[in-house]
Amino acid sequence: MIESLLAGFEAAFTLYNLVFIAFGVALGIVIGAIPGLGSVTALAVLIPLTYYMQPVTAIAFLVGVNKGGTSGGAVPAILLNSPGTPEAAASALDGYPLTQRGEAMRAMKFALFSSVTGDSISDVLLILLVVPFAAIALEFGPLEYTAVLLFSFALLSGISTGSTVKALIAIFLGVFLASIGLDPVTSGERMTFDRIELYDGLPLAGLAIGALAMASVLQELIDMRRNTKATEAIGGRIEFTRTSLPIGEFFSYWRTIVRSAMIGSGVGMLPGLGVSLAAFLSYGATRRASKHPETFGTGNPEGIIATEAANSAVVGSNLVPTIALGVPGNIAAALLIGAFMIHGIVPGPFMLTMHGDVIYALFASMLMANVIHLAIGRVGIQIWGWFARLPKGMILPPVLVMCIVGVYLPTQSLFHVSVMLCFAVVGLLLRRTGFPAVCLVIGFLLGGLFETSLRQSLLLYKSDFSIVLESPIAMVFLVLTLFILGRSVIRS
Repeated sequence: MIESLLAGFEAAFTLYNLVFIAFGVALGIVIGAIPGLGSVTALAVLIPLTYYMQPVTAIAFLVGVNKGGTSGGAVPAILLNSPGTPEAAASALDGYPLTQRGEAMRAMKFALFSSVTGDSISDVLLILLVVPFAAIALEFGPLEYTAVLLFSFALLSGISTGSTVKALIAIFLGVFLASIGLDPVTSGERMTFDRIELYDGLPLAGLAIGALAMASVLQELIDMRRNTKATEAIGGRIEFTRTSLPIGEFFSYWRTIVRSAMIGSGVGMLPGLGVSLAAFLSYGATRRASKHPETFGTGNPEGIIATEAANSAVVGSNLVPTIALGVPGNIAAALLIGAFMIHGIVPGPFMLTMHGDVIYALFASMLMANVIHLAIGRVGIQIWGWFARLPKGMILPPVLVMCIVGVYLPTQSLFHVSVMLCFAVVGLLLRRTGFPAVCLVIGFLLGGLFETSLRQSLLLYKSDFSIVLESPIAMVFLVLTLFILGRSVIRS
């Protein structure tokens, strides 16, 4: 393996390859910072452009876009409380309070360093464990996925600083909204109201950007109207009083970094779970492990570290089932499979045997991309910091426009824009009533997978619930679910 990796570095360490990796990372960060776009949209648009590139350069460029796009969503989340991507919503919980205290630069440094560190740990695990961990993923069937998702819902309910019951209600409201559209089993219409646009369900981008980003911007605009100091800076009433982040201080949170990277890597290795789940699972786990959980949501750096290390760790680990089994770990990995096939590489069990030189060159490119990501991100923080000093009246209206454009461009559908506007109002109402909008979005995001896994389990085992006793994996996760819910009830 060492010899293959060294050969991969020799093949990948070229100026041509490094330039495209750097361009991919920079482009990903910018696109990720625009609400509604994100790395998935960027990958879908850019894959055809890689047709004339060398296979290693093409895949490395796309992985760079994915890495940059995953971390780029944290920028507006921290500065504006308007996450660029759904998974970055957890970064806003503690990032924006730090900005309000005048520590936006520190918050962005925490996000960048955590992202690069989590990504690097994940890439190393990808190289070491691609084959054995793929075998473990094969043990997860519909029953095990159902148990994992129930456990996820219970853990996610703990991210809310308010009522656990309200968080669970918001989660299952999201699951209910995910059921709108055609039935995945019978193809019957469900709550479509004879609207063809609803056959595929409510658009994720419209719902997420509306309930999170646009609702936040509208709330800021409402507060500005009430506040005569309309020219106040985004960073808050306090100027940037603290900007430095010594590397020793960052690594003093090493337990959170390692825990979060492992959670993200574990989620990424299981097909279908996605980046958002990793971010919120990690945030919830870190909050529960903390000696001072009440500080989360008020500007605790561990909240940023947990989110960014976990969601970036998914980028590398989701290639484990992609490379070893040919099964995409998430949507981004599914698009990368298309890129592999464009260049004559078929993902699956024989991928390492038939195209080992390309794969190990890709591994080397991913490790180099982390160093480039750190350098570009460090320079970018200064640019984003300049934006943080601009008056709210100059920043918020363009962000509002970017939300609309970001939802409209991928599908060019005004219906998606109308859904976003509706859920912006819903997001405002949720804020006023104490229901976490983040839980609604995550419930919606995982609702389709939860329904499919549950119904497949019921059909496969003929509604025999005793089958749970025959699955150790499902039993473990169900027991953990009951334990977490029981502890939450006792605490409340």
